[in-house]
Amino acid sequence: MQTVQDLPALRAAIRSWRSQGQTVGLVPTMGNLHAGHYSLLKLARARADRVVASVFVNPTQFGPNEDFARYPRTLAQDQAGLAENECDLLFAPEVATMYPFGAEQGASIHVPGITDTLEGAHRPGHFDGVATVVCKLFNMVQPDLAVFGQKDFQQLKVIEHMVGDLALPVKVIGAPTLRADDGLALSSRNQYLSAEERALAPQIHATLAQMRELVGKGHARRIVEEAAQSKLERAGFAPDYVAIRRAEDLSEPADGEGEGLVALIAARLGTTRLIDNLQFD
Repeated sequence: MQTVQDLPALRAAIRSWRSQGQTVGLVPTMGNLHAGHYSLLKLARARADRVVASVFVNPTQFGPNEDFARYPRTLAQDQAGLAENECDLLFAPEVATMYPFGAEQGASIHVPGITDTLEGAHRPGHFDGVATVVCKLFNMVQPDLAVFGQKDFQQLKVIEHMVGDLALPVKVIGAPTLRADDGLALSSRNQYLSAEERALAPQIHATLAQMRELVGKGHARRIVEEAAQSKLERAGFAPDYVAIRRAEDLSEPADGEGEGLVALIAARLGTTRLIDNLQFD
């Protein structure tokens, strides 16, 4: 596996593959990789001849009181894991490569509508940072396809919207959420949980499953949301949102609507913020 940090080296490698008629898949990450990330890599490997993984902790998607400085940076460990999982090239750029005029002076992409709710409402500017860095990576790597985890469901929808609106020649693929045996979605932030918190954390997935079941039985969406939020609060969580939305665009469904939906939760447990979702069958 090659590891490159600068744009000329990245483009030289991509150019070599393209000259041989090979397709390229991209897996963008912020590093501190785990089995969930490697499942994205496996999916990209199945769909493309060559796979690029990027590791970049993007400053523009963190708010002023969020964990940018605290976010774990484990590049040597990530390199070893990517090599073991058949990655062809690791792109690990510096901030100056991604933001040559500085993060505050760079161009920014705003995807309206879908970024105004849920995560967007609780983390203002977050999705501008996500859309901007993903667009930059698409321009730098010029992949045929890119794989994103469905755990970050709203992020996936924002990227799909951006790609469609800007006519970017990239196929966006959503990969199923990888979970621990007790249902907890794998996340780099899980390592911040204490033993007691880790024992409680699977209640998020259990609550999502119950929400899906109750709506399937015809219970009113708003009542299901309120009951789920109360249940989490009693268990010691501090929810940012507990919502049922249309999976296509995250708009609010009408009463009685039961198909094509997704339940989403973001909640703090101690100092750790966890997100998860479950699509309706």
